[in-house]
Amino acid sequence: MALASAFRLSMSFGDTDIFSDVSFDVGAKDKIGLIGVNGAGKTTLFKLFTGEYSPTSGALSIGKDTVIGYMEQHACAESERAMLDELLTVFDDVIAAEAELEQIGKLLNAGKGDTHALIARQDALLQRIDRRDGLTFRSRARSALLGLGFSEADFDLPCALLSGGQRSKVSLAKLLLSGANLLLLDEPTNHLDLKSISWLEEFVGQYPGACIVISHDRYFLDKVTNRIFELERGKLFATDGNYSRHRELRAEQKKAEARVYDGAMKEIRRIEGIIEQQKRFNRERNYKTIASKQKSIDRLEKDLVKPEKELQSIRFRFETAVTSGNDVLFAKNLSKAYGEKVLFSGVDLEIFRGERVFLTGENGCGKSTLLKILLGRERRDSGKITLGVNVKIGYFDQTLAELSRSEKTVLDEVWDAYRRMYEVDVRRALAAFLFKGDDVFKSMRALSGGERARVALLKLMLSGANFLVLDEPTNHLDIASGEALESALSDFDGTLLIVSHDRYFINRLATRVLCLDETGIESYTGGYDDFLAARALREAAAPPPEKKQPVENTYRKRKELDSLIRRTEGKIRRLEEEIDRADAALAALQKQLDAGSDDYASILRLTNELHEGTLAQEERMAQWEKLNEELEELKIEN
Repeated sequence: MALASAFRLSMSFGDTDIFSDVSFDVGAKDKIGLIGVNGAGKTTLFKLFTGEYSPTSGALSIGKDTVIGYMEQHACAESERAMLDELLTVFDDVIAAEAELEQIGKLLNAGKGDTHALIARQDALLQRIDRRDGLTFRSRARSALLGLGFSEADFDLPCALLSGGQRSKVSLAKLLLSGANLLLLDEPTNHLDLKSISWLEEFVGQYPGACIVISHDRYFLDKVTNRIFELERGKLFATDGNYSRHRELRAEQKKAEARVYDGAMKEIRRIEGIIEQQKRFNRERNYKTIASKQKSIDRLEKDLVKPEKELQSIRFRFETAVTSGNDVLFAKNLSKAYGEKVLFSGVDLEIFRGERVFLTGENGCGKSTLLKILLGRERRDSGKITLGVNVKIGYFDQTLAELSRSEKTVLDEVWDAYRRMYEVDVRRALAAFLFKGDDVFKSMRALSGGERARVALLKLMLSGANFLVLDEPTNHLDIASGEALESALSDFDGTLLIVSHDRYFINRLATRVLCLDETGIESYTGGYDDFLAARALREAAAPPPEKKQPVENTYRKRKELDSLIRRTEGKIRRLEEEIDRADAALAALQKQLDAGSDDYASILRLTNELHEGTLAQEERMAQWEKLNEELEELKIEN
């Protein structure tokens, strides 16, 4: 049975058609990749699923047993709640029911209100909590966070201070606990490091329900999807298989459409030749033939579908103004720390002309900082950097901070950087990057992230640099633009140093992969898959290298102990509140049993609930005692 079905679904905003006549089914275990250029309507389709939007025409039917979980981009980013509290918002209805039960218990104990109505409401609330496994939701929330690699000490961290990868894990934990059997994931790999992306792949692959994933991460789509939906020019094209298979099938489909069209046009031209010949004969029987042949043309034209032209994508080529020497960059013993936080140390680096070097590592390890140090944009704590002869550097900053955010036009942004160019040449270059007509007069402030990235890439292309240093250049690009960038870099005859989490991109271009951590850099020959294989062999062959032990810092240890004491006190306080609520719930159950009843099923249910609740309360009390013991030990140590 399908979890959801669309029939001739159409969506418009004013006079702008987003898509039309879209039909599909979502099976119970489908893992669907939803792709298309920026603005094709991918997020709009998600908002039709959630009910935020209503279709212009057609229908999107959601199954009665379908529970949708929606993970938006930048989820939890603005939340000031602690991590555990943010996760527990999934159970706001249960928490509200518990609070109402507590109030009902107080009213019953005080003999206030309509007793029969209060007891009926109490029973309804207990059933609601039971349906949501309300007796165990807090322990399940904690177990979910621990299973995702968080520690107990992390539970009180504000979500606003979490990394992108950590916020994604919290959001996915919320979806897990929500009971959803259809997940909608909007760019879930954005801002994740490679380790977190691998975890997400495993999560999606093992998820027992269905997922629809918007992503431009082609490696991710290849790993997790069994169907692809592509929105193109307002139509939806669905294929079975992963992204690579989809590309093959779409290419075959377009070739077949072109063959049918060419064959039909050839036949039309042949018949038109016959008609012209019959007209020259100018006899009555010839006009009958002409009428018959024209009907043949009409039939062919009625069913004729002209193949769509390929969607426009950016077209460019990086050309070097001068050839560098063979030695492009040498670095020795580089280190960088912020206070007592060591990003990296002992970094040695050699890059030679023509190499395509990719820098990877976990989020926060200092990859972007290392690039800025190599470029002289940030101070290093130690070490030496040497640039080779005739090396001209071009830099792409993932934050796009060097681009104007004013009312300056796109044309002026590029022309101001290259004043020797004629306006017609600047506009021709902008057209290659899809800024055509009045688009060149858009203000920089009004551009989307993808448009700003295209402006930055254009300025980089015009620079003539022979050593391109790129920090996450595909982050803001759709798949088509990312592939155009790959092609341009593949043809580049200079040298590349690139920070990227795009594994498809790395596999396509890399001659070497560098892995950065606080102890230095390890180098691996080949692309991302080669890097994975080599690292697995290295880790299997030898024990992991010993990490440098940090120097003991009494002040820092004291601050950590104070923080741990405060967190433990917070846990005890929350647990005591939970124990009080559970006591009230157990008392209410006992009271119902003491009241007596002829309904055996009701007595059995109440007895089971009381037994399970008592066991859960015993676990809470044991945990409370353990936390108090830990608190005493911490206070003694402090």
